[in-house]
Amino acid sequence: MSIPDAIVTITHDEYLTGEQLSQIRHEYVAGQVFAMAGASEKHNRITLNLAFHLRAATRGTPCGVFMNDMKVHIATRDIFYYPDVVLTCDADDREPFYKTTPCLIAEVLSPSTELTDRREKLVNYRTLPSLRYYLLLSQDQRMVELYQRNEAGEWYYFCYDDTGELRLNCPPLALQFTVADLYEDVVML
Repeated sequence: MSIPDAIVTITHDEYLTGEQLSQIRHEYVAGQVFAMAGASEKHNRITLNLAFHLRAATRGTPCGVFMNDMKVHIATRDIFYYPDVVLTCDADDREPFYKTTPCLIAEVLSPSTELTDRREKLVNYRTLPSLRYYLLLSQDQRMVELYQRNEAGEWYYFCYDDTGELRLNCPPLALQFTVADLYEDVVML
């Protein structure tokens, strides 16, 4: 009978230090690190389109939009994730390498991450008290799935196709853009 290998864990301080030195991004879940894969052209275009529309809306506000390389820290779960797009409007959310109070998080679905984005990340992101919106954007079709928290703290699910229009409210922002805006210049085969 073989003895299973021990799982090596590190502290989140060791993780944060290592990430600044690493050529590869890693996500951190309760002491374990997981390497991140690269992204396709479609993935990059969709991410950039969303960040572009959010950035245009945040000019002159305390809100910040971040793509790909900004981590979100979920302290209650001892997790650091790298979402595709993060929007925070909390002026006190000032950590230089991660954010703790996002209003909106978006993930562009890819074959290697879709299950994690739909299950693990959905469950964990929703524990963030500040989070109002979690967007999942398909690469295979023009479709955006939106998980939205209302004022009572209840979560609702909406699905938008190519003709859909999203209206989001992250005070002081009132955001509005179409699914077509998010898929501009993205060729679907």
